[in-house]
Amino acid sequence: MNFKKLIGAGLIAAATLTGLGDTADAKTRMKLHSAWGQNLPILGTGAHGLADKINTMSGNELAVKVFEPGALVGGTKYYDAVSQGSIDAGFGVSGYHVGKNPAYAFFSSVPFGPGAGEFLAWMRYGGGLEIAEEMFARDNIKYLVCGVIPPETSGWFKKPINSVEDLKGLKMRFFGLGAKVMEKFGVSTQLLAGGDIYPALELGTIDATEFSMPVVDKNIGFYQVAKHNYFPGWHQQTTLLELLVNMDKWKKLSKAEQAIITTSCEAQTANTFAEGEATQFSAMLESQEKGVTIHRWSDEMIGHFEKAWKEVIAEEIADSEDSKRIWKSYSDFRENYKVWRKNGYLQ
Repeated sequence: MNFKKLIGAGLIAAATLTGLGDTADAKTRMKLHSAWGQNLPILGTGAHGLADKINTMSGNELAVKVFEPGALVGGTKYYDAVSQGSIDAGFGVSGYHVGKNPAYAFFSSVPFGPGAGEFLAWMRYGGGLEIAEEMFARDNIKYLVCGVIPPETSGWFKKPINSVEDLKGLKMRFFGLGAKVMEKFGVSTQLLAGGDIYPALELGTIDATEFSMPVVDKNIGFYQVAKHNYFPGWHQQTTLLELLVNMDKWKKLSKAEQAIITTSCEAQTANTFAEGEATQFSAMLESQEKGVTIHRWSDEMIGHFEKAWKEVIAEEIADSEDSKRIWKSYSDFRENYKVWRKNGYLQ
């Protein structure tokens, strides 16, 4: 099967219903909410690419209809809707659900964490997936890993940041566990949905932002109002995407239908990783041409961020049994993995 053609179909699909062929006679239908609009590369096209795969592999007997943010629920607000069954499934990231359980953040990204290979290895073969499945099942949700993206930028700022003192008092959009690190430096953080960030930055409601990879950030247009883009994304060296399916709906699917969805997510994971790695440098070069200065944090600044992260993780595992259990599994795997990382790869 040529998955590149399927991704292409997802990119140009004009209709809300994504998929090839006639789905009028589909035996099973699913409503799939996307956390991001289709205008966003990789993230926003992800749900449509996933739907294409499922529809095609099932011969359109399993028809997935993708809904843009706001069509059924707000972009990040799909957890309860999936849990209750008012929508069948949601495509996004687990870090959007920290209001339900702060430990969900670990299934998105971990500050100073591993690259995609090691993160996926822990999830699939080190116990992470089993913990995630058990936690989501408490709320009647089936969890699947359904994408992985490369490092994000760690911030768009209107002025250069030369020291931690320059961070104090800033209002900044920030995601996940990294937000708690930034708060250690006096940053007031808030989690805004993708479509709300640019207006807030332009109007001065926020002073700075991080959101995603360079190719996504370029599409939103942050370079128009913030000319200083900082790397590396210490807070999100890799990020897992998720597919959440209402458990009652999942159990009603045939084994073949469940396998099609699972296999489509596995293909989507490979696609998002490869596309992510292939598209960042051109976006960065284009941003530079438009007047953006690309900065790399100094070793001193990275050291400050890492020290603050150690404080945050100590607090997280003290306050949450789920976080404590996840952190032990994750840390044990990384400790064992390092003999392979240090010897198997060029440093």
